[in-house]
Amino acid sequence: VQLQASGGGSVQAGGSLRLSCAASGITSSINAIGWYRQAPGKQRELVALISSGGSTNYADSVKGRFTMSRDNAKNKVILQMNSLKPEDTAVYYCSADWSDIVAGTVARSWGQGTQVTVSS
Repeated sequence: VQLQASGGGSVQAGGSLRLSCAASGITSSINAIGWYRQAPGKQRELVALISSGGSTNYADSVKGRFTMSRDNAKNKVILQMNSLKPEDTAVYYCSADWSDIVAGTVARSWGQGTQVTVSS
């Protein structure tokens, strides 16, 4: 499974941005896709997660502001970020947990990071 992230950019506080993550490869093997972020000097943290069944989970810090959705026809997931705050500034990464049938394991793939900068 390969992932290609896009979107991001710079906005003022209160603004919105939309991130997209396109998956390719054996997408039927994907169990869940997540968005993570890493701010300078901080550990990478999970922001939002969507399972193969469509259920979503969000970090407390983004609940009510971020929405994750998927477009199965395009093998794409979207992270809509509203009411952005300066503390949302980070590099955002998408990841996919998928079943490697050949190896008999669960693997994780990462997309390239995309920068989100929110100014006050």
